[in-house]
Amino acid sequence: MFLEPHFKGQRSGWIEVVCGAMFSGKTEELIRRLKRASFAHQKVVIFKPSIDVRYADKEVVSHDKNAMLAIPVKHSSEILTYVTDEMVIGVDEAQFFDNELVEVCQKLALSGKRVVVAGLDMDFTGQPFGPIPALLAVSEYITKVHPICVHCGNLATHSYRLTAEKSKVMLGEKESYEPRCRKCYSMGNIIDFSHKISKAKLE
Repeated sequence: MFLEPHFKGQRSGWIEVVCGAMFSGKTEELIRRLKRASFAHQKVVIFKPSIDVRYADKEVVSHDKNAMLAIPVKHSSEILTYVTDEMVIGVDEAQFFDNELVEVCQKLALSGKRVVVAGLDMDFTGQPFGPIPALLAVSEYITKVHPICVHCGNLATHSYRLTAEKSKVMLGEKESYEPRCRKCYSMGNIIDFSHKISKAKLE
């Protein structure tokens, strides 16, 4: 479990990144950290990309339905216009933001803010996703969380898309994605086809 660091005489803030595949608990961990800060009477604010309306327009919501109010923004630069005296800044689904998010987070950290960012580190093709790789490079703290591979039970690292849609950005849940380990992901449609056959036999 991540424990908040304490630096005596700390003059600047820092950046924390929580990353991993889908269904790994990234948003859950983001909410947990900001709620802890809120309980300690620290002012917090969360931002989300405006395109993410899967659960709610103005909330970040985990797959377990835990939620916190959030401000939806189209461009990462808008974040700076909203932040005032908040001490802890959260950013959910960071992979959907533009690359300027990296500079925005660094400005916030330099101004003394604690910045907690959550997002997918890889897209459905297994490639680095959006600004996440650059954020990992400049962050002080990195937490990689893992779901369980639905086929073999090992730790999953990839988000396997179950549909034929090829666009990089496609919002979806369990009907569209499943977590897979490296080996099961590499087997692709082969394991997906055998899974469908087994399911059909059970029915």
